[in-house]
This record gives sequence, C-alpha cells and structure tokens, in this order.
Amino acid sequence: MTKHFFRNLAIAGLMAGVSAAAMTNGAAAADLGEKVVKPSLPVMTAFNPWMIRVRGIGVIPGGSNRVLLGGAGVAGAKVDVTDSIVPELDITYFFTPNIAAELILGTTPHTAKGKGAIAGLGTLGKAWLLPPTLTLQYHFTNFGAFKPYIGAGVNYTLFYGEEHGTLNQFKINHAAGLALQVGFDYMLNKNWGINFDVKKLYLRTNANGVLAGTAVKAKMHLDPWIIGAGVTYKF
Repeated sequence: MTKHFFRNLAIAGLMAGVSAAAMTNGAAAADLGEKVVKPSLPVMTAFNPWMIRVRGIGVIPGGSNRVLLGGAGVAGAKVDVTDSIVPELDITYFFTPNIAAELILGTTPHTAKGKGAIAGLGTLGKAWLLPPTLTLQYHFTNFGAFKPYIGAGVNYTLFYGEEHGTLNQFKINHAAGLALQVGFDYMLNKNWGINFDVKKLYLRTNANGVLAGTAVKAKMHLDPWIIGAGVTYKF
C-alpha cells in the first residue's frame, strides 16, 4: 500500500509539473505576442498634378520706335498700341510639387494709332492678338498657404482679324519671343485659392499697310506686360 501511495504521488507531481510548464510557456507566448509590433505601411497621399486658373488680365503693350514710308524712315513718327483687359485661362501640370509647366490661353483686341509726326493719321488699324505662352515654373512650397512661383518660357503670338484704318491692307506679322513670369497662389483650402500673376513678353514684329499707294512699315517693339488676378483650382 505504501508503495502504491508513493507511486501515485510521483505521478501526480509529474503531471502538475507538466501542466505548470505548459501554462508558463503559454503565458510567455502571450507576452511575446503582445510585444511584437507589426510594421505599418506608410500612408500614401494622392498627388494630383493638374491645376487650372481663371484670371482677368490687363495686356499693356509698347509700340514702335521706327516707321518707314516707302522704305525711308519718317523722323519723329511712332505707332502706339492700346491696352486691353480680357479673361484668360491657364492650365498647369506639376511634374513634382515644385516643378510645373503652365500653358496660358487668351486673346486680346488692340488698336494701332499714329503718334508723334504721324499723330494726324489717327487709327492706323486694328487687330486681335493671340499669344499662347508656355512657361516652366518653380513653385516654393515652404510658406504654408502662400505659394509663390517664378517661371520662364516661350511665346508665339498670332495676329488675326485685322481691320484697316488710315492704312489699307493693314497686317501684322506673327512673331515668337521669350516670356518671364512671377506670381503667387494663396490657397484658401485644399482645392481653392486666389492668384496674382505678372508676365513680361519680349515680342518684336512688323506692322504693314499702304497709305495713298505708298508702302508703310512700322517696326513694333510690343514687349507687353500681362498683369492678372483670378481664381485657382487644384485638383
């Protein structure tokens, strides 16, 4: 009987030890599971590269510094080109948050008037100006909602819809030039903002016509300033 008692006691002790070891291993595994932190994936913010703006712009061109009548220069004769205010649309594509390309679209009417020695000729002619301009821009992004930018690019100006005045057969040649730009967007929220923009186009061309059967040419240094303000929408 004593022999059986000690054997049963030994078996009970062995079973208790196995059970305790199992519980200890389970608790250790639970603790290990709590301490393991699953790596989290970075949150990706969607970047939409498109922006559009609608502006009202003032186009302020220069004029001519030389007028030829029958191939000979006319002393003191100049041509003045009137200013114009029109709406404008531009489309911007961002390659990165800082680098973008902008296409500016708009068309403006202008009147060429005699000035100086030919002021008495009055209105020489009228024409519409279509100056599509493409600029490459750098946008500064470390000023919060205030986002200034600078840009430079190329312009090709088309003249169309010419109407003669004092000069018959009034025509202005198409021309290409350089463009410089500075401006800023002030974002009111994620999508909407206000914009102010100034561009300088370097544009030289010739205006031609006929006065009393004699060819007239004005060498035009237009070089317009384009000043605009409007609304920005960032997609």
